Formats: sequence, structure tokens, C-alpha cells
Amino acid sequence: MREDRQSDVMDPARAAALQVALGLEPTISDGSALPPFFHQLYFWSPRAPSDLGRDGHPRVGIGLIPDMSLPRRMWAGGRLHFHTPLRAGAEAERHSVLEKQSRKAGRTGPLGFVTLKHEIWQDGALCVTEWQDLVYREDPALDEVKPTPPMARRDETERREVRFDSTLLFRYSALTFNGHRIHYDLDYARDVEGYGGLVVHGPLLAQLLMLFAEEMAGPLTRFSFRATAPLLHFETATLCRNGPDLWVRGPDGRQCMQAEARSE
Repeated sequence: MREDRQSDVMDPARAAALQVALGLEPTISDGSALPPFFHQLYFWSPRAPSDLGRDGHPRVGIGLIPDMSLPRRMWAGGRLHFHTPLRAGAEAERHSVLEKQSRKAGRTGPLGFVTLKHEIWQDGALCVTEWQDLVYREDPALDEVKPTPPMARRDETERREVRFDSTLLFRYSALTFNGHRIHYDLDYARDVEGYGGLVVHGPLLAQLLMLFAEEMAGPLTRFSFRATAPLLHFETATLCRNGPDLWVRGPDGRQCMQAEARSE
């Protein structure tokens, strides 16, 4: 089984910078409990330019991700268990494994599926268990008909509009050390991967949903999410909640992400 271990200090300045980027007051200092999912800001894995793929990510086959000979990467979803809060200013360790991989035939060609499992420990305690689901696929054909995305529910009891722009996407990419060019290189996103604009990070949408859920119902113990359609940088989206169910609705009513949050 492929494994990896990394340690990192939970720098409060980095967490406060994300708060500012999201339009929040920078409240995090040494000893503060980190908000859920802020561990995405840490455990960077920098690679030399020669070890990067065309999309700006580390080339598959290096590290935990196997090479399935499929060039397009998408973070399809994930599941998180929050056991105890991570604390800013202290060192933590992440234990990562390649939990499973598979290859299947999809409607538009072959698909590769990868699940990574991470455990994050601090001061001898398990703080977070996370599963990341990644999908790899072929480049889009010139005549490819894009699937019709599902339409989002309209029965939310709480909602919040959120706006994006290229500056926010760049700042989030920088804070998470995410080199994927679909988030900041418009020509690449449009001409190579076939998107109509820069793509809002799936984890950024999940982050906003987690903060929204925690604000409405208290500290999270579990959260799961699945991306269902891309959201572009010039689009206004609506964060929606009804009990434990959350989703992101695009401006045309399509569902971009669905999620479930638990606070017990």
C-alpha cells in the first residue's frame, strides 16, 4: 500500500489570510481552534517543475497517485470526520494512504477513480480523518456533448449568495499550493479542458458550505460532499441548507455540489 507522512506547523497567519480572502474577520492566532477544513492550507507537497504535469499538478505516478494515462483531474468529493479541533501554532502530522483505485468505462470515455485517506494528528490525538475522491478522464472531444447537470432543490430554509472572481481563485490556489491551471489560466481552462471560464475549486465550495453549516448548527463532527457540475469564476452561486442537507445552486438553477453535515 502506498503511504506518505508529512508534518507541518499550523501557521496562524496562513489561516488568518484565508479568513481575509473569504471576507471574514481575521480572528485566528496561536492556540486558536482552526475552522473545519482549514487543514487544506497545510501539508504542501512542492515539486520541481520537471515533476509537474501539463495541468500544473504533480505528475501522476509520483507520490501516492497512480498513473492511469488519463490527463484531466477533478476532485469529485470527499468525506470528513472531525474528532477534535486542530490548534493554530502547533505542529501536526498527516498520515496518507492510497486506499483504492479503479478504472471504468463512462459515457464519454474511460474514467479513473482514486480514493486517498488522510489522518491528521496533533499532540498525540487524532483530529481529522478525511477521504478524498479524485476522478481522471480523457480530454474532451471537439464534438463532445456535455452532460446535463442536475437541477438543484428549491426547498432551502437558509440561503446565502456568494460571488467569485479570478482574484479569489488565485488567492485560494496560492494558500493551498494548488497549481491546477483550470483555476487561474483562462486559456488553458477554455482551450485544453473545455470549460467556459476559470473553475471554482470544489474544495473552496465545500469550505464555504462547512462554514455555513457550522454557523447555522454548531461545530461539525462529520461532513461529506460531492461535486455535480462546475461553477465558473464569473458566476454568483447560492449556498443552501435544509437540516443536514446542503447544496450549491448555480445562477441557472443547476446543482454544483451536494453535501451533508452533522454536528452531533
